[in-house]
Amino acid sequence: MNVKIHSIHFDTDVKLEKFIHEKLSKVERFVNKVIDAEIYLKLDHNKSVVKDKIAEIKIKIPGKTVFAEEQSMMFEESIELATDSIVRQLKKHKEKIQQL
Repeated sequence: MNVKIHSIHFDTDVKLEKFIHEKLSKVERFVNKVIDAEIYLKLDHNKSVVKDKIAEIKIKIPGKTVFAEEQSMMFEESIELATDSIVRQLKKHKEKIQQL
């Protein structure tokens, strides 16, 4: 799987990138042919928002693109929530394909 990590206006550390790769390996268990994975990490600069860490994950598989966006207090939590959402979407997609 080709993984691209984009951190907007900051640099990610090795620990966070390793965490992202571990979580994305969970996605690969459900779908064999993942073409691309793009992860966007952003900071919400609105002072009134406590949950200011945003993670967007876009997974490309043959015939479909799956997207999830989550926001929380830590990037790790945002990534985990977004990954769980991706897995749910891929399971649903896989069930639809098997019914055909």
